[in-house]
Amino acid sequence: MATLFISHESGLSHDTGPRHPERVERYKSVVEAVEGPKFEGLQRRSAPAATVDQLALVHDRNHVEWVLAQMPERGQAHLDPDTVVSPGSGEAAIRAAGAVCAAVDAVIEGGAQSVFCGVRPPGHHAEPQRSMGFCLFNNIAVGAFHAREAHGVERIAVVDFDVHHGNGTQVIFENDPDLFYGSTHQYPFYPGTGAKTETGVDHNVVNLPLAAHSGSKEFREAVDEALVPELEAFGPDLVLVSAGFDAHEDDPLGQLRLTDDDFAHVTCQLQDVADRFAGGRIVSSLEGGYDLAALSRCVGEHVLSLMEQ
Repeated sequence: MATLFISHESGLSHDTGPRHPERVERYKSVVEAVEGPKFEGLQRRSAPAATVDQLALVHDRNHVEWVLAQMPERGQAHLDPDTVVSPGSGEAAIRAAGAVCAAVDAVIEGGAQSVFCGVRPPGHHAEPQRSMGFCLFNNIAVGAFHAREAHGVERIAVVDFDVHHGNGTQVIFENDPDLFYGSTHQYPFYPGTGAKTETGVDHNVVNLPLAAHSGSKEFREAVDEALVPELEAFGPDLVLVSAGFDAHEDDPLGQLRLTDDDFAHVTCQLQDVADRFAGGRIVSSLEGGYDLAALSRCVGEHVLSLMEQ
């Protein structure tokens, strides 16, 4: 069954201003990454807008309405020192969350086997009542709760290989034993969470912190020897991926030393688990990745790995 790429041109309207790392050019790099002969079989779809009801499955409704009301008429405004919005950011944010919901619909209803959502802004730092770390809404968590609400999916796993720990996703998942959150990330590092001792209500949180300057060996050992066995023990009905590519050795915001091949490797490992436990259903959504050339290459490797399974 086909792999689907979901995006939306509103990613070009989320203008964070000059010198901000989470910039418009990231969207262009991601879209360009999946062009060319290798991707002829990739299906493509425009992201719908998430509804307030869908966002409110994860976020306090008053917070959702507050965030959407913060969009300036011109220029930029700040939700926190790092999280910048512009007139087009509201639509970009609801389309980013809507992309993951649509991706969930596609893999459950049979329209695709796997999906990559090439959207911005990212989401994994967003907590139920707090936008932070470039993130307005927690796109991957909204998709997870949509899978429950709309399709009755019970056991849902999120795996996050961004260089930064997904504090928002952990907070949302940690008290529900039918939700799994597994993360490899640089530690200690922003946002300060993600210690190995943070294990959730029923050991449903698996944090695999990596020291600065760790490379392929340490990352693959964490994935193959710790993360995958824990994910298998959980037995997910659906696998979701917070796909951040800022652990790459060329990225300016992190100090890990992963290569393009490492992202292909982890993708294949996660797809294998999805094949064995979740009927092959896997949905991935873009998080970080701030060196444009590395981002484009790694997205290409990630999507090709999904297509080849």
